[in-house]
Amino acid sequence: QVQLSESGGGLVQSGGSLNLSCVASGSLSGDYSLSWYRQAPGQQRDFVAGITSFGTTNIASSVRGRFTVSGGNAKDAVFLQMNNLKPEDTAVYYCKHRDWRDTWGQGTQVTVSS
Repeated sequence: QVQLSESGGGLVQSGGSLNLSCVASGSLSGDYSLSWYRQAPGQQRDFVAGITSFGTTNIASSVRGRFTVSGGNAKDAVFLQMNNLKPEDTAVYYCKHRDWRDTWGQGTQVTVSS
């Protein structure tokens, strides 16, 4: 079983930056991916960025150029550097671990004021 611990959310002004962290523990053997999703009030949960255990990264076009995803050296973490934040980036950001099943973190709130 996998456990996820997220941190780094908060309140920031438009144009500011935040760095989200997600650390995974537990059964991490085999191929897997660690990803960030976000969900604004009344909206669906959308993919933001992710990294596989091979080191392959992917970023949603809506945030490309502003957000960067990276992994930990031990391949047990994923980080999301968010720059030039906009009010529309306000959401709860969730970490997801995927191997043969999906495991979600509890989410961390990101609020961008205008």
